[in-house]
Amino acid sequence: MATSNVKQAMGDLNKESFVSLLAKIIGESKFLQNNPPELIPQEDKVVNHLLDCLKPYSTATGGGPLVINHVTYFPGRGNLIVEYPGTEPGKILSFVGMHMDVVTANPNDWDFDPFSLSIEGDKLRGRGTTDCLGHVALVTELMKRLAETKPMLKSTVVAVFIANEENSAITGVGVDALVKAGLLDKLKGGPLFWIDTADKQPCIGTGGMIPWKLHVTGKLFHSGLAHKAINALELGMEALKEIQLRFYKDFPPHPKEQVYGFATPSTMKPTQWSYPGGGINQIPGECTISGDVRLTPFYDVNDVMKKLQEYVDDINENIGKLDIRGPVSKYILHDENIRGSLTLTFDEAMSGVACDLDSRGFHVLCKATKEAVGHVKPYSITGSLPLIRELKDEGFDVQTAGYGLMATYHAKNEYCLLSDMCEGYHVFTSIIAELED
Repeated sequence: MATSNVKQAMGDLNKESFVSLLAKIIGESKFLQNNPPELIPQEDKVVNHLLDCLKPYSTATGGGPLVINHVTYFPGRGNLIVEYPGTEPGKILSFVGMHMDVVTANPNDWDFDPFSLSIEGDKLRGRGTTDCLGHVALVTELMKRLAETKPMLKSTVVAVFIANEENSAITGVGVDALVKAGLLDKLKGGPLFWIDTADKQPCIGTGGMIPWKLHVTGKLFHSGLAHKAINALELGMEALKEIQLRFYKDFPPHPKEQVYGFATPSTMKPTQWSYPGGGINQIPGECTISGDVRLTPFYDVNDVMKKLQEYVDDINENIGKLDIRGPVSKYILHDENIRGSLTLTFDEAMSGVACDLDSRGFHVLCKATKEAVGHVKPYSITGSLPLIRELKDEGFDVQTAGYGLMATYHAKNEYCLLSDMCEGYHVFTSIIAELED
């Protein structure tokens, strides 16, 4: 089918249908918050709305042509794979990564109800509008339009709506399980567009993430007898400073970061600090500093974790050489044979990705973006997306894009723009059309 005919048949986004579906999905967002163990999302609440929209076009329950597969590995937490079959075996393209869970939202911090869709001019407001329920609704409308208009395509078009993207504490639920089961294997035959970024431009690079915890052990004592204490807070501050200095020496800005347009180089920093509590007149004997490494994809996550552990081992061995804070500040009490110490642990890490800038998928995405948005300016960030590095390493042509707003990503008062979603729809139809040639 000619490129122009495909785009003509697909037309514009049906705004009324899109907003109606998005309102239903955002209405479930209170139950989609992902912060275990307190908050475990129920993604099937979204799947049910998608099935209501698409089932009339299913080969199983309607007149076709959509092949729909609701895949669940954990009760109430399903994934949905929707396929519009093409005529040429092995010719395929896919839209993946539209996730049905959201980050938490405290209604007391928002200027409007985060758990219901509200509309202010072009703004569509609510938790998940940008990340990523807006994309869930958008790609659902795309597959629905394919089913309604039935263009004769050479390419099979597949949409994969996933569970459990926002938190890795629980695994085996979402896209990791789909890959393990081989359900995405056939997507290797063509470009895979991961739809979970923002600002309408191709995102060509993402960061790896290494969550870390540094537990600091000193000796608790009365603050009026500071010479008998090992101040865990001071030890933590000085040790972390030394770790950071070594990190930035070993993992400096990489030359390829400029090629990909990364906004920042790799970073290693604290984001949380906790201690067991105590009086103002007690020098704390322990504390825990937590944070993350955000790593550009030109460095290896495992190399960094190994180096961080080496830093900590060396500091422990030479704890008395760390800078102190005042005449009685110390990290070894020789008369009591007590040494301060550091223990480093990691939560599950993920690798970043540098998309292939020579691939068909990248060139098609750029051309479609220029047509729909008016300009194309690829960018990279050290935000992290799960599994796409693994997909790329396994041979998938992974490209990423999104049509929400980076400024409201994970933020309070989250919103997206309807006009941006309309442009995103045109990017999708242009991609489908272009890959027919």
